[in-house]
Amino acid sequence: MKIVQNFRKQISLGVLSLIFTAAFYLSQNPAMGDTKSDGSMKGMEGMQMGVNETGQATTMLTPEKKQRLGVKVADVQEHEVEKTIRAVGKVAYDERKLARINLRVDGWIQELYINFAGQEVKKGEPLLTLYSPDLLATQQEYLLAKRGLEKLGASPIAEVRETGGALLSSARRRLLLSGITEKQIQELEDRDEPQTAITITAPIHGIVTKREGVKGMRVTPEMTLYEIADLSTIWILADVYESDLSSVKVGEEAAVTVDAYPGETFKGKIAHIDPYLNSQTRTVRVRVELPNPGIKLKPEMFAQVELTSKLGKGLVIPESAVLDSGVRQIAFVDQGMEMYEPKEIKARRVGDTYLVQEGLTAGDRIVTSATFLIDSESKLMASSNMMGALGMAGIKMEQAQMGKMDMNMEGMKGMPTKEKPVAKGPQSKKAGDLTLTLSTDPAPPKDGENLLRLKIADSAGKPVENAKVVFSYTMAMPGMKLVKVPVALNNGEYKGKVKFGMAGAWEVTVFVTLPGKPEIQEKFTLEAVDSMEGMPGM
Repeated sequence: MKIVQNFRKQISLGVLSLIFTAAFYLSQNPAMGDTKSDGSMKGMEGMQMGVNETGQATTMLTPEKKQRLGVKVADVQEHEVEKTIRAVGKVAYDERKLARINLRVDGWIQELYINFAGQEVKKGEPLLTLYSPDLLATQQEYLLAKRGLEKLGASPIAEVRETGGALLSSARRRLLLSGITEKQIQELEDRDEPQTAITITAPIHGIVTKREGVKGMRVTPEMTLYEIADLSTIWILADVYESDLSSVKVGEEAAVTVDAYPGETFKGKIAHIDPYLNSQTRTVRVRVELPNPGIKLKPEMFAQVELTSKLGKGLVIPESAVLDSGVRQIAFVDQGMEMYEPKEIKARRVGDTYLVQEGLTAGDRIVTSATFLIDSESKLMASSNMMGALGMAGIKMEQAQMGKMDMNMEGMKGMPTKEKPVAKGPQSKKAGDLTLTLSTDPAPPKDGENLLRLKIADSAGKPVENAKVVFSYTMAMPGMKLVKVPVALNNGEYKGKVKFGMAGAWEVTVFVTLPGKPEIQEKFTLEAVDSMEGMPGM
């Protein structure tokens, strides 16, 4: 019965203590419930909502949890940015190097020298011989005009001489218009007799892609007897999506691969971009020109095209560093001391990376791995409303240390026993060959302002006074901000002022750096008591 009465008494005293503590703080600082721009409570340094303009909270991770999640960070750096656009294309003829063989007169094919498609021909090589009555008559007219000019040229009458020259020039012109070459006209003059069958030659060097005529066939001007394509250079017609069109420019390099030659890359350049869009595929056709040694690339082959666009210098971050919801983009900036702040950025996707436009600067350290897990932690902290009726709603009760609410259950069967109390006097820890001793003024510390005092001794017990020391402190509960304080050396002790926002267990981390040695970190736990303890009626 006595145990139960003590238990009820301790509960009542604990609740009253908490209520009066809140009332005391509110009476001393009416604006205590207001928040600063950084989310912290006025008059309660070390506690903050941690919610910024993103609507999320700064995430704090212990080194063990950071290692477990696999968190990695990297510096934001400036690089030359190149965007690679991949497209599917098809090999096509260079339309500027195509030739079609049509006759300008009626006739009959007597001999056929090139008689199948795919055959290679050289410029000036014979294709066929043609018998044409019209061409035969025109040759005879030319020879008569030539002989007449020789006779009329001796005439003393100028008009007669001019008439002979005009007749020869007219006959020569008719031969040229009929498809007879200058060389063939010269041969006609040398023979001085018409040729029954005229030889038709190839106008360009290339591959015969089409053949219509056969030996003995009657042909007319509207018929296409041959098509010849010069394949020494070819086109690749690639379809580029409209979203990538701004990065494609005439003159930029392109790399082409085909399945027929795995591992081999053909280099070319963008020669033309169509001025219109295909409404069905939402693509624009881009023409790439490239040499074709050995005629390896055949028209109608499918090809994979990589277009490289140089975007200049910019801040580049990996794809894994950005959480892109389509509405906004979030990156987490490493603030040091295992704290990661969510930051809204504007970035443009470039291949497997992002080109930052706003929100980050060169030298910022950002999270590049486990970003999604840190984002979950950040949203969880932001959703925990840290300011309830007494400023403590939403705190996990197993993490809350409420001073007088520690209840002695020893001796009650089936009830959990009280946790091991935190040391209230000076605490010493070994760190290599150094001994760190931390004490407080007042001792034990209270909620409110306290002075932390650190003594550092070497292995011989001599004080060390050339160290650089930093104190940081926080309370193990969601939304608590890690606070750093300046430390000064005074009379052999490193001193710094802290302000504990409430009674309970506070974690103090001591960072010690000596010249030429790695940084030392040691954690101490201090139990802050209620400053109202001992007041009348309490």
